[in-house]
Amino acid sequence: MCGIVAYVGAKKAYPILIKGLQRLEYRGYDSAGIALLENDKLNIYKRQGKVKDLEKYTKDKDISATIGMGHTRWATHGEPNHTNAHPHVSGNGNIALIHNGIIENYEAIKYALSKKGHQFESETDTEILTHLIEEIQYKEAVSIEEAVRLALGQVVGAYAIVVIDKTAPNKIIAARKGSPLVLGLGENEFFLASDASPIIEYTKNVIYINDEELVSISTDGSFTIKTIDNEIQTPFIQKLDMEIEMIEKGGYEHYMLKEIHQQSTTIADAMRGRLNAKQGIITLGGINEFENRIRNADRLIIVACGTSWIAGSIGEYLFEDLARIPTEVEYASEFRYRNPIISNKDIVIAISQSGETADTLAALELAREKDALTYGLCNVVGSSIARVTNAGSYIHAGPEIGVASTKAFTGQLTLLILMALQLAYRKGTISASYYFQLLNELENIPQKVTKVLGNDSKIRYIANLWKDSSNALYLGRGYNFPIALEGALKLKEISYIHAEGYPAAEMKHGPIALIDENMPVIIIATNDSVREKLISNIQEVKARKGKVLAIINEGDTQIQKMVDHYVELPPTAEPLTPLLSVIPLQLLAYHIAVLRGCNVDQPRNLAKSVTVE
Repeated sequence: MCGIVAYVGAKKAYPILIKGLQRLEYRGYDSAGIALLENDKLNIYKRQGKVKDLEKYTKDKDISATIGMGHTRWATHGEPNHTNAHPHVSGNGNIALIHNGIIENYEAIKYALSKKGHQFESETDTEILTHLIEEIQYKEAVSIEEAVRLALGQVVGAYAIVVIDKTAPNKIIAARKGSPLVLGLGENEFFLASDASPIIEYTKNVIYINDEELVSISTDGSFTIKTIDNEIQTPFIQKLDMEIEMIEKGGYEHYMLKEIHQQSTTIADAMRGRLNAKQGIITLGGINEFENRIRNADRLIIVACGTSWIAGSIGEYLFEDLARIPTEVEYASEFRYRNPIISNKDIVIAISQSGETADTLAALELAREKDALTYGLCNVVGSSIARVTNAGSYIHAGPEIGVASTKAFTGQLTLLILMALQLAYRKGTISASYYFQLLNELENIPQKVTKVLGNDSKIRYIANLWKDSSNALYLGRGYNFPIALEGALKLKEISYIHAEGYPAAEMKHGPIALIDENMPVIIIATNDSVREKLISNIQEVKARKGKVLAIINEGDTQIQKMVDHYVELPPTAEPLTPLLSVIPLQLLAYHIAVLRGCNVDQPRNLAKSVTVE
């Protein structure tokens, strides 16, 4: 949610801020704005719309400063418009602030400030915080840094903020709680951002700011980090393992298409150094460290949101089928509020691409309070989930810029498969021969993904036939039921076509009423264990004149003859089929969205990282 970037140094700030906002736009694109500070002159430029609209607006403006900050917004408080866009300014015009998060007690603060004569222009909680800092600075006669620290002591909620004060024209103040913030260290220059993508072009040395920490950066090359309780911190400087090419399109029309086609590589990267199929070895450091506790757990509880929840649903099949460990999958947003029963014999596995999902972090905090072991699966090194869990594994998918997750999803599945197989083998719940079969097939998945991607033109043809549909139904069984959910979610997210994913056997309990000659039905029919049942489902759809696309195993001529369209997958053991069956559904959603003229990488109303409730 929302993208933040800031710069202090000798370079012109504006080009750094605009380029940074363009790289962060996947986090929010309702409006954008910048604040530039030079001597005691503070210029604020902001616009409803995308960063390109802001860039056009500032062409004839004063952009000469070497200190500045920028923000691209995903609206929470107040509709997307010019007034509600960040930065927000204090009543006296001295202080500018940008913010990612939600101030939950803003109404109480607003009421108190209104009684003191403060007047507000916007509908945002952010403007309230700006005025609170101004009030404290005036009343207490303190520095801007101290005013920010004292103000945050009164705030309830989540935030990453950056503050500029034209009465202190040589510094920027920033702080975080529950929303990510990274400090980049250059040669006598500093960068702040919501993630590393705006920083990597200039430096690889970064500090991940911790919760309830406040950082002050200055033009003299000095910086300090302290807690909200005013305790000086000794920071840990990390080196980014990222190249600039990773965050560029690389010749593809959209980031999403690039990321779909990267999956043969990213799945291999998720296994690299962890899988030796010939020797039958799986090495996941987090599992090794707590293997006995995980193997002997009463149950696994997987908490996640969105596509990560769907990956967790496949994890439930994997852990119960292979490792015979009772597993529950929970929406983190519901889990944290329903007073769940958790004990120290449970393992809570959190899955999140960004590692910053607010509800998932809150679920982890609840699990830690109950002494459950926590395990994180995420993609972003140094993210909050990676830091608060007892153990975990990185996906190593590289930056995922497209808002609709693709390569991170298959990376999550790959790690869940490795975890389940490692535990199953150590527990003796699968035979050695089946274990080695699955390892060998898993090692060959990247080549099979490449083969499935060869169906791109065929899927584009089907997309052209179905692009004007109003609804779609996705059906699957067993390991591929969650893939039906994921296929439907992808179509909804980027093409705005209503779609539902259902267990194929449940079609008769409601969705069958929707099927007619205008209803596309996508059936994942690769499960050998329920093959005849899936054939019956196809016949039921065809009897009602539904249009069927079947995802089938190579050479399945029986189903080929029954359906309107089909995509063949290379033969694969059933627990591994989701890694292949999801690829055609990603491509179908992508091509339909493009043909409908939708913004594939930045679908309306969505943001990549949901760091607020």
